[in-house]
Amino acid sequence: MHAVGFMMFGTVVIGIGIAGSVRIRDLLNPLPSSAAEHLKLLGFVSRRSLGNVHEVKQISLQEALNSKEVHAAVISTDNRNHNESVRMFLEAGKHVLVEYPMALSAKAAHELWELAEQRGKILHVEHIELLTEEFKQLKKEVAGKELVKGTLHFTGGPLDEKRSGFPAFSGIARLSWLVDLFGDLTVTSATREEQKEKNYSRMTAHFLTADKRPLTWIEERAPGMKRDKIINFCFKSGCLESLPDVPRSGVGLFMQDLILFAKKLLGQVSKEELAAEKRRILLCLDLAEEIQMHCERPSNIYS
Repeated sequence: MHAVGFMMFGTVVIGIGIAGSVRIRDLLNPLPSSAAEHLKLLGFVSRRSLGNVHEVKQISLQEALNSKEVHAAVISTDNRNHNESVRMFLEAGKHVLVEYPMALSAKAAHELWELAEQRGKILHVEHIELLTEEFKQLKKEVAGKELVKGTLHFTGGPLDEKRSGFPAFSGIARLSWLVDLFGDLTVTSATREEQKEKNYSRMTAHFLTADKRPLTWIEERAPGMKRDKIINFCFKSGCLESLPDVPRSGVGLFMQDLILFAKKLLGQVSKEELAAEKRRILLCLDLAEEIQMHCERPSNIYS
């Protein structure tokens, strides 16, 4: 890869929730000698009036869009706002890093990607779940094994669906795991159970791999439910029933993601890698939408 003179990319953070605050911290303290040092934080945009956060000034959305100094935007707003925010910044000629899911419909996601390509801009979707040490180790353990069947069951606290979207979208990190581990999947069926008064939700999606092996993904949420991932992947050679217990990386996940974004801006990521990533992200969003359609189909009318 070619060496780059010290190009700097003026960057703004949009949305100051938990993730946005972590983004600001990481942009102010990039990993030394990493590509992230090429990102210069110029300000943040928030609906709330916050003044300065960590000495970083609040600017208006219009300033962020119009400023010639701003080259890139980091979008950390509610999921339902991602589509609109990404579109505005791409149309303004900025590179974009957005938290997953990039949009709450597959059509919107495909359109945003086309827009980025037309404008010659980098569109990077954060997928820190693929950067965790436990996932990297799991991937090694799964490699070369022949799947018979598998289940990935996620549990966690309730989400506000108006803000975070249907569970197949808000939980797309789990879907990314399955696609990254087992390749292209086809949805065979999906159902959803809700108990509104208990704030309980359980979505179950069934897939087939390219080799026609069954996989199940369950996304279950209720008040007080521990955040956890339970796996059961059975191979010809035996079953994996727990996630690998591995020490955390010394570099935070959001920092690793920021470095990847900066490398893309610097032209240090190969066309093949970019294409494979785009394909995986759009495939997962297509699957998420298909799952939602299955779950929302009027069925059991006679029961």
